[in-house]
Amino acid sequence: MRLILMGPPGAGKGTQAQYVADHFDVPAISTGDIFRSNVSQGTELGVEAKRYMDAGEYVPDDVTNRMVRNRINEPDAEPGFLLDGYPRTLAQVEELDAMISSTGHSLDAALVLTADQDELVSRLLHRAQVEGRADDTEDVIRRRQELYAEQTEPLIEVYRSRGILIEIDGMGEVPDVTQRIFDALDDVPQS
Repeated sequence: MRLILMGPPGAGKGTQAQYVADHFDVPAISTGDIFRSNVSQGTELGVEAKRYMDAGEYVPDDVTNRMVRNRINEPDAEPGFLLDGYPRTLAQVEELDAMISSTGHSLDAALVLTADQDELVSRLLHRAQVEGRADDTEDVIRRRQELYAEQTEPLIEVYRSRGILIEIDGMGEVPDVTQRIFDALDDVPQS
């Protein structure tokens, strides 16, 4: 199973990614984890990415693409994977298509967790308080929500037009959301 998981900040992507990946026995691959791994290992790409991260800037697509390509070419990702946080741009969609097609496979599904924006803001404010994230103010959180909507909406439409988009209600208890995902994926043919 080759999946991507999208959703606004606070929708529970990280939590659901691990459950879904475990269910299908594929690695959950988060771009944040890839960045941290490359930086901690001091790889050439990690050193390059760290320069941008330290400056508070987005890591450029070419660096991100190379890191993702390297990660999905590792042996544990051969039977499939779940990508969390990638692709984020239309250019990355095209790059991911090329990466996967070079292996003779295709993307099986694009999952999108949907949720009420005010509920998400409330969740993230609570998480910020619990985890001591003083910089996660309501204004910052709402801006991240706006950026997600602006940047991700075109990707959602691409995957909808391909007939592989699956929208999942991300509201409610974690096990209920997980079950909705599993139910939706039961009918997906694997490449």
